[in-house]
Amino acid sequence: MSSSIASTVLSFKAVRKSFGNLKAVDGLDLDVRAGECLGLLGPNGAGKTTTLRLALGLSRPDSGSVSLLGLSMPDFGSQARSRVGVVPQSDALDPDFTIRENLTVFARYFGLSDTQLNGRIESLLAFASLERRADEAVTKLSGGQKRRLTLARALINDPELIFLDEPTTALDPQARHLIWERLQALRDQGKTLLLTTHFMDEAQRLCDRIVIIDKGRIIAHGSPRELIAQHIASDVIELFGRQARSWLDERRSLDPSARIESSGETVFIYTRDTGVWMSALHHPKEAQTADFDYLCRPANLEDVFLRLTGRDLRDA
Repeated sequence: MSSSIASTVLSFKAVRKSFGNLKAVDGLDLDVRAGECLGLLGPNGAGKTTTLRLALGLSRPDSGSVSLLGLSMPDFGSQARSRVGVVPQSDALDPDFTIRENLTVFARYFGLSDTQLNGRIESLLAFASLERRADEAVTKLSGGQKRRLTLARALINDPELIFLDEPTTALDPQARHLIWERLQALRDQGKTLLLTTHFMDEAQRLCDRIVIIDKGRIIAHGSPRELIAQHIASDVIELFGRQARSWLDERRSLDPSARIESSGETVFIYTRDTGVWMSALHHPKEAQTADFDYLCRPANLEDVFLRLTGRDLRDA
């Protein structure tokens, strides 16, 4: 690994931030390496938003230190923010401007000259697949098109680090996949990405490393494969239906080492021996009488997330 790839572009050292009695960030140690895509995951209220605000110098830690691109935050926040891009949860595009004008006006915040903008806006319009609609009003865009424009806008200053706060929320599958393609293209260019998302398949697909936080603390970290191997069996069998639990209770001895979880009428069997379960499920008598359905799949990052943070709904 080269020194440029191994260098740290964002660093938290023993950072704490409280709001009254709420410990939003509680002793956070975190490094983001140049050239990687780091996924910052956690349930609602875990401290992700506060962590992002601290990283961008929009909030001052109660203790500890935050460094962004080698600059102490928030004291040098303006200088550091001029070198990063941010894709917020909401698009915040100006409805009074055209697509091209939105990019041009945003560029002025970074003091970019007309000479610097020559070619850059056209390149970003092509990146967002909006070059044919450049002079149309933003209000005519679909949700997916607005997200692509927001992503393009975040690149106007050629940032070294891009913060992506739930970039595909509320998008249909086609739009999500197109955003993924664009993010993968940024990774191929060597850009550093910090991604927050509630879509575990998105994190598993895009991220080199994952950090899962809860109650302001890191509870797990590693590559998606490392986390799955460490916390979950290799395969999962899902049983769903009214008789799923009773069927399982009668056959629990088939695989005593399997870990069982339930959520509503769904039962999850985490196992390293799918054969014994599939044989039982495929038995002719079971196929005719069982009042439930099932599927067998490899374990994934969502299984890890739910095991570590629980299946209960969190409102924040």
